[in-house]
Amino acid sequence: MLKRLLITGAGGKLGSMLRGRLGHVAETIRLSDIVDLGSPAPHEELVRCALEDEQAVHDLVGGCDGIIHLGGVSVEKAFDPIEAANLRGLYNLYEAARAHGLPRIVFASSNHTIGYYPQGKQLTPETPFLPDGLYGVSKVFGEAMASLYHSKFGQETAIVRIGSCEARPTNWRMLSTWFSHDDFVSLIEAIYRAPKLGCPVIWGVSANDDSWWDNSHVDFLGWQRRDNAARYRAEIERDVPRPNPEATIAKYQGGIFIDEPIHKT
Repeated sequence: MLKRLLITGAGGKLGSMLRGRLGHVAETIRLSDIVDLGSPAPHEELVRCALEDEQAVHDLVGGCDGIIHLGGVSVEKAFDPIEAANLRGLYNLYEAARAHGLPRIVFASSNHTIGYYPQGKQLTPETPFLPDGLYGVSKVFGEAMASLYHSKFGQETAIVRIGSCEARPTNWRMLSTWFSHDDFVSLIEAIYRAPKLGCPVIWGVSANDDSWWDNSHVDFLGWQRRDNAARYRAEIERDVPRPNPEATIAKYQGGIFIDEPIHKT
């Protein structure tokens, strides 16, 4: 069990989900965001912190022996806010980790690093990047930063390219990209249980029959995915109209992010 696990972006959708489900992983959970996180449970510490504030991030990481980094801009936006949180903020986090003993990091990357590949094309971690927007580019930067700090300093990071992490799949694309909450929690357990991690790219996806992403390279983690979007196929076929094959949500792995313009403000 970890002594103190930091979750950045704890006020977001995934952070809020994980907040109540990782008490068995660490004695203390330190939760951070720029939004109000309410009142702490007995095992929680709440810290308001903007990732672009170098000193605040340095202080935030102190005393932590694990980090789940969900913080930053999680949608397509203009470059300035993405640069502040997802580039400069990530650099601040890795420098803080280096200064505080290299706590193992789970970095929330994204399928939007490869969003322009056609649906159905099978990908491995070695497949070249093909981002679908500035957000995807920021996650490419984050993966490169994780790789650099592993090579130069030995910083271990699990780079998790999250697909569609939802309670259940709700559209046709998610039959391939769905990542159940239970499978995300079990992945985190496996990451912090592993004696040696390195810096692997892990597809954040459940054991879906129609998955496009190969996770065989991380069998060493002993991660057992238990959910499969196929369980919901009949329901989606009944309730969700099949999109036009030429629509981006049906054509590209990144789905509707392909339609996003480059935002100027």
